[in-house]
Amino acid sequence: MRAQESASPLQLRRATAADRPVVMAMMRHLSPELPPMSEDAQVALWQEVAANPAITVWLVEEAGIPLGSYTLVIIPGLCHGGAAGSLVESVVVLPEARNRGIGELMMRHAVATATAAGCYKLALSSNKRRLDAHRFYRRLGFNAHGISFRLELSHG
Repeated sequence: MRAQESASPLQLRRATAADRPVVMAMMRHLSPELPPMSEDAQVALWQEVAANPAITVWLVEEAGIPLGSYTLVIIPGLCHGGAAGSLVESVVVLPEARNRGIGELMMRHAVATATAAGCYKLALSSNKRRLDAHRFYRRLGFNAHGISFRLELSHG
């Protein structure tokens, strides 16, 4: 999918296996305190994600230079009349590319994609300390809903 022609030369497309290194490098911006994954672990994880038709990783580029990424998950629904739900995960825009409309492009794309898939909601979570991100999501029409709970699980 191409960004609006009149806006900029930004392009949004599905990430492929060839994009794995750059997408995984972007993810380091979200959790810099964690040790990097090994190459083998990255490849295995990418293969698992790519094999799941409910998960799509998206990449935004400008002139072939990756600037941002997000993941969209479509979740089959057992309630809401069987309508699916959707979840945005792993949203990242490189620091040097922020405030250029990349996040908005990605979120509008996520909304359109989830709507086209018949989803009744698009959910995301954001760290409570990320007040700028909260203002951004509210500006795009997202509303705080409920309370998010989290239990940290060991995965080592």
